[in-house]
Amino acid sequence: MKKYSLTGRIATYAIAIFWAFICIFPLYWLFTTSFKPPLAVSRVPTYFPYIGATEDMPVIINGSFFRPTLDHWNFLFGEQQEQTLRHLRNSVIAAVFSTITSTIIGAMAGYGLSRFRYYWARLGWKNDNIAFWIISQRFLPPATIVVPFIIFYGALGLIDTHFGLILAYTSFNLPFAVWIMRDFFNTLPIDLEESARVDGATRWQAFARIVIPLSTPGLVTVALFSFVFSWNEYLFSLMLTNYNALTMPVYIAGQNNTRGVEWWYIAALTMVMVAPVMFIGLFLQRYITRGLVAGALKS
Repeated sequence: MKKYSLTGRIATYAIAIFWAFICIFPLYWLFTTSFKPPLAVSRVPTYFPYIGATEDMPVIINGSFFRPTLDHWNFLFGEQQEQTLRHLRNSVIAAVFSTITSTIIGAMAGYGLSRFRYYWARLGWKNDNIAFWIISQRFLPPATIVVPFIIFYGALGLIDTHFGLILAYTSFNLPFAVWIMRDFFNTLPIDLEESARVDGATRWQAFARIVIPLSTPGLVTVALFSFVFSWNEYLFSLMLTNYNALTMPVYIAGQNNTRGVEWWYIAALTMVMVAPVMFIGLFLQRYITRGLVAGALKS
């Protein structure tokens, strides 16, 4: 029995290590590519940095090693600093403000669907029907609604504005936010709110002082996923902006120029985009699982 248990643990660790390699290697390749000279990227595959390589021989030892360089980073944050920071600033503004807005509205709507009972007599809809209709707004592919958005935004003068992007991203994130927060609020005992109401607290005070602090995992989960969706969004940023509000995904896609695809610049810019989300996810990971599985833990 002990031999089988030891074998099973070895197999489990082997599978985990293999899967970790599969997940981490693309990030390693992206990171190293941002420091490779163009010859090391386009000529032969190289895997490891080696300081001893020279400018005349940037790729050595059968192409396995390369001479690291900061030229690409210096170009993007030196000569192209204004352009790079402008797109980065646009992404931060659109992602952060849409995340805050969708999290606040999603929390209030989810609380309403969890604690109150609604009935739409014309359609015979109740809370579950309303919640399903809200999440169904995410079923449509974005490409099917981009043309109405362009017409609507053109009429209101929202093309190429930060407010327009924030409004669009918030509308995309809200269904997910409402659905997750509704399920999370359903797991919280209502007795705590009723006790606060008996002690004289209003409905809003009970929500702000009792429900919200207990809902931290759900709020963090909604905020993180909303931020990732907004941070990575490409199609609507491409179609609804021209210059002033262009975000990083569009800027990265534009690195394909007359000289071809410059992978070293793309790798450096992608690292700038990946790093914030990766560190935020690692820092808040203990909240994410609890927030996502909250609805499945209901009795």
